[in-house]
Amino acid sequence: MPSRQRDQGIFAMGTEPLERKLAAILYADIAGYSRLTGADEEGTHRALSAYLDTLTTSIERHNGKVLHYAGDAVLAEFASVINALTCAVVIQRDLRARSEHLSEQRKVQFRIGINLGDVIVDRNEIYGDGVNVAARLENLAEPGGICISEAVHSAIGNKLPLNYQSLGEQRVKNIAEPVRAYRVRLEDEAVPTAAPAGTRSRRRLVIASAAVVVLGVMAGGVAWLKPWPPTIEPASKQRMTLALSDKPSIAVLPFANMSGDAEQEYFTDGMTDDLITDLSKVSGLFVIARNSVFTYKGKPVKISQVAEELGVRYVLEGSVRRVGDKVRINAQLIDGNTGGHVWAERYDGSLGDVFSLQDKVTRRIVAALRVQLTPQEQALATGRDKINVAAYDTFLKGWAHLLRKTPEDAVQAIAFFKQALELDPNYSRAYAGLAQTYWNNSLNAKFHQLTGGLGVGTLVDWNDLTAWEFLQKAGDKPLSQARALAARMLQRQRRFDEAMREARQAVALGPSDPTAYDALIENLIYAGEAEEAIRLVDRSIGLDPNFPGEKLFLKGLAYYTMGRLEEALSSIERARTHNPKRTRYAAIQAATLAELGRAEEAKVAFEEYRSGLTIFATLNWTMFYWPFEDVKSAERLAKGLLKAGMIDSTRHYYAVSPQNRLRSDQIKALLANKTMIGADRSPYGSEGEFEVTRDQNAQVVSQDFVTYFREGTTKTRVKNDLLCDPWQAFGDYCVAIYRNPDGTPEQKDEYIFFTLVGVFTFSVFDSAS
Repeated sequence: MPSRQRDQGIFAMGTEPLERKLAAILYADIAGYSRLTGADEEGTHRALSAYLDTLTTSIERHNGKVLHYAGDAVLAEFASVINALTCAVVIQRDLRARSEHLSEQRKVQFRIGINLGDVIVDRNEIYGDGVNVAARLENLAEPGGICISEAVHSAIGNKLPLNYQSLGEQRVKNIAEPVRAYRVRLEDEAVPTAAPAGTRSRRRLVIASAAVVVLGVMAGGVAWLKPWPPTIEPASKQRMTLALSDKPSIAVLPFANMSGDAEQEYFTDGMTDDLITDLSKVSGLFVIARNSVFTYKGKPVKISQVAEELGVRYVLEGSVRRVGDKVRINAQLIDGNTGGHVWAERYDGSLGDVFSLQDKVTRRIVAALRVQLTPQEQALATGRDKINVAAYDTFLKGWAHLLRKTPEDAVQAIAFFKQALELDPNYSRAYAGLAQTYWNNSLNAKFHQLTGGLGVGTLVDWNDLTAWEFLQKAGDKPLSQARALAARMLQRQRRFDEAMREARQAVALGPSDPTAYDALIENLIYAGEAEEAIRLVDRSIGLDPNFPGEKLFLKGLAYYTMGRLEEALSSIERARTHNPKRTRYAAIQAATLAELGRAEEAKVAFEEYRSGLTIFATLNWTMFYWPFEDVKSAERLAKGLLKAGMIDSTRHYYAVSPQNRLRSDQIKALLANKTMIGADRSPYGSEGEFEVTRDQNAQVVSQDFVTYFREGTTKTRVKNDLLCDPWQAFGDYCVAIYRNPDGTPEQKDEYIFFTLVGVFTFSVFDSAS
């Protein structure tokens, strides 16, 4: 407790007037701290640390300031006595909810005293009887309770919907005059008067942690909600980084883990992820992406700061507590423009109710923001309750590892996703998670080592094909992330029309998913539709404003294909400042500099690009991973890279154009009673030859392509302008066939097809020849 002797000493220092002010003082201390530490010193300290963080965050969000910590005690000041008491109520109700599962002997409970009085200000601390009275009032409070002075009681009057119990005048230590004190009756629940005949009865009032209060029953039985007086600093539109969307815009802050178990962090983060995903499916909302909101995880940020930095009007925050099979979600929606609470609610249920709880939160937000759902959006949640909850819980563990983006975590993610599939063999999200994991790590040498691969580029180590296999098993479920991944995989296979459909479907499923937008932007650029791509870049940046690097790069790539080289260079340089480890960006930077005639800078950029490659720094390899549908853009990039220092290939790279793609009837006519003779023109340089003979129905009769084809019951099919063969270990694998105008029978490259791991050319000959 602050020392009264220091106050007296200051008065003796001289004749200069001391700085004084009127302040609302909050003093909080743990009840029975010595007993708790005696029983479990380490556990009590950890709990104290977490609870002090909670107090600090709440104080700052109510425009208060923590002035002093003293072991288990906190001293804070407020300019508003209403803010001080509101903050104290929020703290006590939040801490009560967090400790409900604990025995009385293990509960960490604070006593809080609040006074309104004159204080002396010195070196950013406050002293005097105003502070001392707050400390004495804390001693009068019950564990988990609040005690206020007569000055606070008079100042608040009936401005807050609270009840008080007079404790009369109290003699307290070192205070000359008796102090009239009041206990805040936190246990009270106001009950509305009987509703008029013929009307519905109303639910009782509950003062929730977010301080939203039902104030009455209107004529005709219509209840209405009003937040407590705004206690959060409103956001400034002038300070907003990005302009507000014309749709209701919202950021979902990472929910706090109130389980008392750090091992449950994955579950809390997963619940936050799913809320973001569910809200992002609503076309009438503008929802900030996970990447940007998770930069605030574990930080005591102000709501106004979040709203300004992310360019949103609304902010959702809350907590998740899971104890055994029980789950509790506390959530509150705050209007950043006013600082007021729009609503707050607590949702309780069992683990088996988890999807229902998520849907309730989502629908409550949609209703509060008056957003109309389309029939398709209303049906999105259908079927979620059929998912095996244990499989979902295991999936969340895997997803948490995947997001850490290390090879070791990728291996852990795979194990959890496979475990989820053992629990539910039809769980599409687990298949999609496996696909994403293998795709993200396909060229990571450490990942190959950990998973028993033989090294990047070996034919038996096709993580990209493994990813494709799992993605096919995910099916056509409405998963934006899976559709965006499919678009990128189809790009590489030069199945351009399908890739574009998947990218547009990803955006339709996730109107606020920046990953979906990025996949669509890429497809548009590769297709030569750069102007539309540039228009979408700004929307993608708005959805993920804290991570603009990839979007700025895509804008630079679009400008490059349009020949707007200075703009391309500026955008790519900005992208590299945000993502310095993404050396892929340097490829386009090098080509741009080369075309601008800045040869030395181009060489430096190219070396930076090459430094990030595992192997295969040849033109053929590089162009395989830049799947341009627009041949002119591909030629521009190839020339630029060669000027910048790229090594040319023994064989030129293969670029294909949609007008040279064969239709189903053309494929059948080409292959019937013919022998395909060709070579693997893989960028890895294997140049392995193959020979496949087919009958009049294009079925495989014989082949020496054993690395890829397998014998079995699966037959060749030609459908949707694709040739589908029984590939080794991967079942049906379909490829698009392109005519190569520059090919010759001698080179066996009159026709081309692309897989995820390489390029193949062939010519056809009569089977008898």
